[in-house]
Amino acid sequence: MKLGARILKTGMAIVLALFLAELLKLPSPVFAAISAIFAIQPSIYRSYLTIIEQIQGNVIGAIIAIVFVLLFGNHFLIVGLAAVVLITIHLKLRIDKTIPLSLVTLIVIMETRNNEFITFSIIRFSTIMLGIFSAFFINLILYPPKYETKLYTSISDITNGILQWVRLNNHQATDFILLKKQVDRFKEQLVQTDQMYLLYKEERTLSKKHSQEKLRKLVIYRQMITASKKALDLLKEMAKVDSQLGSMPPSFHERIRAISEQLIASHELLVLRYIGKAVQTHETEMNNYEEIRHSLLKLYREYQQLNQTDEADCIMLQLVASFMDYKDQLVHLEILLNSFRSYHREDQPRIKDESI
Repeated sequence: MKLGARILKTGMAIVLALFLAELLKLPSPVFAAISAIFAIQPSIYRSYLTIIEQIQGNVIGAIIAIVFVLLFGNHFLIVGLAAVVLITIHLKLRIDKTIPLSLVTLIVIMETRNNEFITFSIIRFSTIMLGIFSAFFINLILYPPKYETKLYTSISDITNGILQWVRLNNHQATDFILLKKQVDRFKEQLVQTDQMYLLYKEERTLSKKHSQEKLRKLVIYRQMITASKKALDLLKEMAKVDSQLGSMPPSFHERIRAISEQLIASHELLVLRYIGKAVQTHETEMNNYEEIRHSLLKLYREYQQLNQTDEADCIMLQLVASFMDYKDQLVHLEILLNSFRSYHREDQPRIKDESI
């Protein structure tokens, strides 16, 4: 969820919680606002899970508070002891995410000084739950997150960025220190993309048809991310070869450059083909990948015949292995896309053009 959207959702949840609390004439409506803040989540599914966990956690907190007050009173030492018991129970039940709000529930109930303690405790508990449901309602209707668009855009952007640096490296137009910094940025972006993938995975579909479609999409998106990671590994290996095998014959450099250009062009087309912006023939692409495999094996055998040192031979072997690994991941992605189209020929992924 973008920061702006989350700020807006939080503000709206607070307003709704306070409005409903005032409308129902509940005492201390501020507690509804506090609970709404804790309940805002980045996805509808996570918001649903939060409601379930918060109900459990706050029920436990309310029960502990009532029992301790009835048995021992509400001295501040008793409040602290009750808090320790609450935290322990939450950790045992593995609902530790609800501890902060459950502690709020416990404290506001135990601090109640009223003859009708039970009634007032129920009212305050209800006020807190009102805030939680207000947050869920806002999360449900206000800017429902479209994580598929965000995920595809993230994958597309990072893939294009990596492949651009591969091309720059092919033309020996990169600075090694600058490249190293950029590789670290790509790693951070891939971590963020993995998180976006998990958020998209958590989204629930209503129909069985869409459920099956989404399962296939999840496999494709995971493979796209894997292919991008292998492209980054290839970029690192190519930079290593340029710095350690400077004496390599120019013809070898040209052949390596040609093979990498073939692979990254195929990668770009695969990403665009997924949203229907490129057309590829499956059989032709598979034949091209097979030719690339033969070219890589031939390149390595010829390099061995140059009687290079063992160290140089090892570096070349690692480069060829990296090419092979990258090629294999693209082959897998090609097969997945071809299979997806055979099942969902009329269905296009719901990706907004303006976000690409």
